[in-house]
Amino acid sequence: MNSHRHFPGKRVAIASVFLAAIVLVACEQSQQANPAPSAAPKAAMAMEKVFVVFEGPWAIVSDPKNANSILALAPKTKSHRDLNVAASNNANLAAGVYDLSVPGYNGTPASGSLDSSFAQAKIDPANVQSALDNKSGRYAIRLPRPSAFVAAKRARSRFGDAYPPVGEQNYVTAVSLVYNVSTMNGFSVAGTPDAGTFNPLLLQVDTPTINFLIEPAMPDDPSDRCSIHSREAFRDTVKLLGVSLYVDFPDDVGSCHTTDPQKAHAAKTAVNWTTSWARVIASADGNQTDTPNVGSVGGIHAAAIAENFADGTAHKLMAALYFFHVQGTDCKAPLIFGTP
Repeated sequence: MNSHRHFPGKRVAIASVFLAAIVLVACEQSQQANPAPSAAPKAAMAMEKVFVVFEGPWAIVSDPKNANSILALAPKTKSHRDLNVAASNNANLAAGVYDLSVPGYNGTPASGSLDSSFAQAKIDPANVQSALDNKSGRYAIRLPRPSAFVAAKRARSRFGDAYPPVGEQNYVTAVSLVYNVSTMNGFSVAGTPDAGTFNPLLLQVDTPTINFLIEPAMPDDPSDRCSIHSREAFRDTVKLLGVSLYVDFPDDVGSCHTTDPQKAHAAKTAVNWTTSWARVIASADGNQTDTPNVGSVGGIHAAAIAENFADGTAHKLMAALYFFHVQGTDCKAPLIFGTP
């Protein structure tokens, strides 16, 4: 007699296979119906501010050949040292036309008018081109139009197109041009000096500041009560630009207008800053043979100077002023900002 044996385990295994197949098909259909989400957007590139500072007898004007650029112009004179450009490294530049590259700059150029503390004047593009063509008589730095102009230094003065000027204000005497950049690498100065050659200078910008500095050749004359250096520097700048502008200083004595070098026929000033400083040093060293009237320099008695600057200290002071750029004076005249 044949008997039928039942195998329930076998049926369960077969059912499990079918169930697994159904689940896999359902998963595949679900993946096709819901595509993988796109990759997350990249984080915005970090931006940094770099400040390009101009200090000295500068004028900031529009580039007559490129609306997206500006020019910083300054006269080359014997009363100032050579232009020095400095970041973490530095170099002196001879008279010439140079370009500052600003890598990674994608900011919006400054628009609108500057406030009244920026000494502004209309500068004809033809005058700017004439200044560029004035070889050996000027420095010119071309750079992108910045995101902002910010005062770096101020001094009180009067500024205008008639002499003596009357518009007194705390004018900007050094300016910082602000650039929003994505990298601090690749800043460089390249260009053509009016004489000789110049190898492009790669600037190492470890801190976000680049300085274009023109310092006075000598400290202020202790006997000068008329800011002669600042008046001469301003006169040379407006002469370079071919415009008639004047500066005056509220703390100067009234007789300064008689000897003002800005006036075409001014009486020759009695101030001689080189001689006066020579007297100071000579008296400090006890050598008064070639320094007449050394008893008093600008109200400072020579004996007191000698007492305080004995043992050659005066010479060391002058060396420090020269080699370490310790300024004995500042150009108090405002920078000039050209308007169309």
